[in-house]
Amino acid sequence: MALHLLKLCVGAVSIADLEAWIEGCRADAARLKRPYEQIHTTLRAPKRADEILDGGGSLYWVIKGQISCRQRLADFRMVRHDDGIERCQLVLEEGVHPVVPRPCRPFQGWRYLEAKDAPADLDAGSAEIADMPEEMRRELLELGLI
Repeated sequence: MALHLLKLCVGAVSIADLEAWIEGCRADAARLKRPYEQIHTTLRAPKRADEILDGGGSLYWVIKGQISCRQRLADFRMVRHDDGIERCQLVLEEGVHPVVPRPCRPFQGWRYLEAKDAPADLDAGSAEIADMPEEMRRELLELGLI
């Protein structure tokens, strides 16, 4: 059974906003003629990294108080920055996958998310919800209607 990570997507107001930020980073890398790799750096490394990677784990993003989307985790790398502090790079695979939204309170850092507790992807099985604009899904969830 897969193990995932849950993290706040600070600064993003929607999935589209996150995707636009990713595309901006990709464009910057292309402009600088560097290979692009999406990395999210965090202070601590997960102790259960092998469980996450071996099980095909994802990073679930919390946007504006809701678990909104996920990205598959490809690797974890420890790097030492110029300030001498070692940090963990979360290497993310291409593609942001919207999930059935679920409320989530703010927290610091990241949390483990067991597969049984992870929201399902928005796909053909939940077409009515998937076809809604993100803002509408957000409002209906806040009203307790989905």
